[in-house]
Amino acid sequence: MRNFLFIFILLFISCDDAVLPKPKAYLSLDYPAHKYQEFPLERPYIFEISNQANAENLPNNWVNINYPKFKASIDITYRNVDNNLQELLIEAEKLVYKHTQKADQISAKNFINADEKVFGTMHEITGNAASQLQFHLTDSTSHFLKGSLYFYAKPNYDSILPAVDYIKQDLLKLMETTKWKND
Repeated sequence: MRNFLFIFILLFISCDDAVLPKPKAYLSLDYPAHKYQEFPLERPYIFEISNQANAENLPNNWVNINYPKFKASIDITYRNVDNNLQELLIEAEKLVYKHTQKADQISAKNFINADEKVFGTMHEITGNAASQLQFHLTDSTSHFLKGSLYFYAKPNYDSILPAVDYIKQDLLKLMETTKWKND
């Protein structure tokens, strides 16, 4: 009887706190406020880039805009338009839709700045694709820019989404401030 009483008291004492599930935790990321600077390299185009990024000079008027804190870059290629605009547009579209195997969705938004003669499209690629944002810009007669956002890591869309959203604002600013230099 003593053993039974001892076990009953032990059970009664050990069960006084209710077991609760752990609350969900959310990743708290603090990104700096968006600030921009003029593109520092001499090219047939100009635009503004984030002060969180630096421009890497490449041949043929190409450039990489690197984000060291995010381990990401926007790789930009430049081509002269020489009666080959259709070919350049098809090539840019092919590079976007190359990601369809890994992408959940690809959405396109047209961009028009008639005052500066800058026309283009930004593609947003959701899912575990290699590039989440791609764009092209042209004046339809002389200049063609194509850019792609890449992270230096295996794509895991849920993990990089906050950084993609942050850099997307910078990419939109780049597109909005693009101007062509006349030779």
